[in-house]
Amino acid sequence: MRYTVSIEIALPREKTVQLLADPAHLPKWLRGLVLHEPLNGEHGQLGTKSRVVMQMGRQKIECTETITRREPADLREVPKTSVVHFDREIVGKGMWSAVRDRLTEAGPETTLWEVENEYRFSGFLMKLVGLLMPGAFRKQSQQHLQDFKAFAEQGKDVREATG
Repeated sequence: MRYTVSIEIALPREKTVQLLADPAHLPKWLRGLVLHEPLNGEHGQLGTKSRVVMQMGRQKIECTETITRREPADLREVPKTSVVHFDREIVGKGMWSAVRDRLTEAGPETTLWEVENEYRFSGFLMKLVGLLMPGAFRKQSQQHLQDFKAFAEQGKDVREATG
C-alpha cells in the first residue's frame, strides 16, 4: 500500500525543518507517541536506529526506526534551492514501512511538507488490517501533519488536547 499526504505550513522552510528535527518537540505534535529513543547514533542522523513506542487506542505498538536518508546532512544550512529529504524505515511485528519526507519552499514564509508512505504487511492478521483499513493509515498520517501544523503555527500541544 502506498499513498502521499501533504500540508502547507505557514513558516519558512528553515524554521519548519528545525522544529521537525528537534526530538524535544516530538511529543508535542506526534499523537500517541510514548517513547522515541535512539538505540545507536544521534536522533535523526543518517543510519541511526531508534526504538519507537506508539499508543493506538488500547494497543501499544513497538517498532524500530532507521534513518535511511537525510539531505542535506546539516539541516542548519539548507540552500534555498534544495529540497530537504528525510527518509526512514520502520519495522514492527507484521509490518514494514518506508516514510519519505520532502520539504520545499512554497513561498518566502511557507513550506510544503509532502510525505510518501509505503506499507508492507506479513502475517494473516496484519495483511487483513492492511486490506480492510487502508484509509485509516492515510487518515492517521494526515492527522500527524495537521497536528504538526497546529504546533508549529500556533504552539498547540496534542498532549493538552488528548488529556
